[in-house]
Amino acid sequence: MGKFPLADEALSRVWICRKCKTRNHAGVGMCRKCGSKFLRPKKKEVKAKK
Repeated sequence: MGKFPLADEALSRVWICRKCKTRNHAGVGMCRKCGSKFLRPKKKEVKAKK
């Protein structure tokens, strides 16, 4: 993703709420903002094929 592997690792441990799009820490059971249980892992950057 970027220049700094340590920062990329920290960003990849983020979970996104499907309801309100809030960032959450990895391993949480519900969203910190709206309380929804519908969470997904943050998408990884995919390199385009040429």
